[in-house]
Amino acid sequence: MKVTLDIASSDLEKLLNPRIKENRITLNDISWHEYESLLRIFRDKPLLRLSYLEGDLEIMTNSPEHEMIKTLIGRLIEIYALEKGIDLYGCGSATYKKEAKFRGLEPDESYCIGNRKDIPDLAIEVIITSGGIDKLKIYQGLNIPEVLFWQEEKFTLYGLIDELEGYQEIEQSQFLPELNLKQLAQYINPAEEPEMVRAYRQTIRN
Repeated sequence: MKVTLDIASSDLEKLLNPRIKENRITLNDISWHEYESLLRIFRDKPLLRLSYLEGDLEIMTNSPEHEMIKTLIGRLIEIYALEKGIDLYGCGSATYKKEAKFRGLEPDESYCIGNRKDIPDLAIEVIITSGGIDKLKIYQGLNIPEVLFWQEEKFTLYGLIDELEGYQEIEQSQFLPELNLKQLAQYINPAEEPEMVRAYRQTIRN
C-alpha cells in the first residue's frame, strides 16, 4: 500500500532538522493502515515518535535534552528497583497499539513489574514543550495501569481507574510502593548524570 501525506515543507524541515526543543506536527483523518505504514517507514529513525488517537496522528522529534532526561529517569528507577529487590523488566520505547481502540504510541520508557506482560505496568513520558495529542487518552485505550509524567521539573503520576473512567492523579505507585517522587525529582540533572546516579543510590541505601 502506497502512503501519500500532505505535509508542508516547513513542517517536514522541523522534523528532519530538530533544534533544541521538541518539534511536532499533527495530521488529521489518518487511517489505521496509514498509521501502520508510517510506523514501518519511520522505524529506522528512533528520534521520531508517532502518537495515534482516533485518526489524529502526531509526529514528534525528540530533542537531545528530552533523550538525556528520559535516560536518566530510567536509570534512577532501575537503581531503585535493584536496591529494593523489585523484579523490573525494561520494555524501552516499544510501540504499543490497539486497532480496536484506534490508539498507538511509543512511551519514552516503560517497565513490567514482577513478570513480563503484553503491555507494561508503568510508562514514562517526558514533556519538554506542551501541546499535542492527549497521551493519557491513548494510554487509557491501551489499558496501561500507570503513567508517570516529567514536566516543568516535577513528576506527576496517574493511575488507571478503568478503561471507561480513565486516569486519576495519584501520590504513590502500586508497583513501586515506596518510591518518593519528590525526592526522585531532585536527581534529574542530566549535566551531572554520573553524580546523580551515585548520589541517588546512596540515598536509597541510607
